[in-house]
Amino acid sequence: MTQLFKPTTVAIGDLVAHPANVRTNSPETYASENIAHLKASIAVLGLLQPLLVQKIDGKFGVLAGGRRHAALLELVADKTAKGFTNSTKIDCRLVPDDCDVTSALSLAENITQAPMNAIDEFEAFARMMEVDGQTPETIAKTFGITVAAVKGRLRYGLIHPDIRAAARAKSITLDTMKAFADHPSQEVQREVFEALTKEDNYVQAYTVRNALKSRGVQVSDDIGAFVRKDYEARGGAIAADLLDEHSVLEDSALVETILLEKLAAAAEEARAEIGFAWADAVIQYDYAAMADYGRVYPGPVEPDEKGSRRVNEITAELEKLEHEMENEELEDEAYNELYERVDALEAEARDLQEAYSKEDLARSGVIASWSHGKISLHVGMVRPEDMAERSGKGTGAPSDKGAADDDEITYPASLTEDLKTERAMALGAAMAMHPEATLDLTLFKLVTDVLTSGMGVTQAIKVDARQEYRTHAKMDEIDGTSLEQVAEAHDALDLSWADDAKSPADQFVLFRALDAGEKAKLVAFATAATTQSCFSRDRQRDSLMHDFEVEIMPDIRAHWTPNAALFNRFKKAWLLKILGEELGLPQEAVTLASSTKKQVVEFCDKLFAEPFATLTEAQRAAVAAWCPPMMQTAGVEPVDASEAETPEDETEVAEAA
Repeated sequence: MTQLFKPTTVAIGDLVAHPANVRTNSPETYASENIAHLKASIAVLGLLQPLLVQKIDGKFGVLAGGRRHAALLELVADKTAKGFTNSTKIDCRLVPDDCDVTSALSLAENITQAPMNAIDEFEAFARMMEVDGQTPETIAKTFGITVAAVKGRLRYGLIHPDIRAAARAKSITLDTMKAFADHPSQEVQREVFEALTKEDNYVQAYTVRNALKSRGVQVSDDIGAFVRKDYEARGGAIAADLLDEHSVLEDSALVETILLEKLAAAAEEARAEIGFAWADAVIQYDYAAMADYGRVYPGPVEPDEKGSRRVNEITAELEKLEHEMENEELEDEAYNELYERVDALEAEARDLQEAYSKEDLARSGVIASWSHGKISLHVGMVRPEDMAERSGKGTGAPSDKGAADDDEITYPASLTEDLKTERAMALGAAMAMHPEATLDLTLFKLVTDVLTSGMGVTQAIKVDARQEYRTHAKMDEIDGTSLEQVAEAHDALDLSWADDAKSPADQFVLFRALDAGEKAKLVAFATAATTQSCFSRDRQRDSLMHDFEVEIMPDIRAHWTPNAALFNRFKKAWLLKILGEELGLPQEAVTLASSTKKQVVEFCDKLFAEPFATLTEAQRAAVAAWCPPMMQTAGVEPVDASEAETPEDETEVAEAA
């Protein structure tokens, strides 16, 4: 049939859309941003493939090639494009007027063209540069894409031929092949490839990247960016990449030398500023090796007259700022600015009222290390040989009674009540997600309250059809997992019977006709809404709810996650204690000890939102399970609100937070 499609030329101005074109109802296909590369290619290389056209009312309808037609129209309209006008004739193939398979022809044109193999595409870009002498800029112009996109394809096309051949043979994946582009040197790529495949091992992308890290440091890595200027000044070898951020500093020893020098300079600056006896630097802080070191902390001092006046000024300004922060209409940006100002003022006041003793300064120092992309300072460190005997003489050390008291985690009454609310919300979500068990509980409660004598089996739920009203000081800031779960449970309810236009009797008829499972969901959701603010149950006091909660909510963390709203209400010392003692992260606690409370809160918030990949299995398990002890159901003793520390006034509550 193709023999009937006679070659012809048609002026661009005589071309129109054909109603049988299969893309007619997808105008987004012809949008400028979707044909930019095609327009650029035609402008440089011309029309490489004729259009398929058919005569329609004196014009020529484009049956196949609509995107090329749209690109030609844009070239005509583009005054900067040369050689394209409405009179410009282009190559076409003419479909006879009596053809009855026009839609099939259009569809075949669009679906029978196989997409280009990715490796072929990468290599084609590389050949254009190596053989045709083109540059990334000219290639980008030809295809209407960015220079960065061209360089990205070129990087993969310039990977060592043996590795590309392995990808074609499917002995390694395309992603694994791409990983070799992390080092620009084909020789390095080949050596790593041969080392990883010499025993027919299955090679994965991450193993390739790890192996290449030993062959240099990318300039985009935090260490590479940090030392690059000094590295270049000393003539260090660089393996240049088409994309500069992927270039590699090949002399790892020189990189390490420069990094240590910079760390040592930072440690010395901190030593001189505070007055420590010594300074040291290590690339990675080895907490196991530092376990024998001691640490001293600044203790309280009485500021001089000038300092006292400044403390009073700061106190007055903090009260003003805290009042401003209570404005609920405050925008987030403005609130954050106030928060940062408060943080800075608190740090200034702390510096005026705390200091290291002369004795501690004479025996302690500072160690600088590289952590999370920046210099981390570990201050007040005491070498084993300089540690005083454990006689309680150290000033401000964690073993001092005052420091121990300050580190003791207590829960003020206001925080206690809010945690009860959050636990009740989590329990309600668990009940809504376990409709059969909750239905049994509800019916058991109703039946036993009527048929048995004395007190009801439990007062933990209200089944008199009144939804429990819950209050919380920071409801908008708490973790919303349980609320989302309850909302999802509500969306799954069959409420077809609940038509306000019908009488209660008619609604009851429809309700009774519901499937038993749907009824269970409705009863469970309603009962869940009655859960009262609570902590974990004492089995001796309420064995029914204790065992029931263990069944449906063995882990509150399935419905609730600690976040900044909670951590903000803890003292900094509490957060460090939780990190070091309860989560098994003593090194992080030591590092954060010199940070502001805001930074500690941010660290904890990120840690619980998505546990870090660097955690051990034990640390990850601890993070996944942690919550205030009275909130977890199984195997813990409840905390009575009446036993919680009750601050004497609101000032003490603010200080505790």
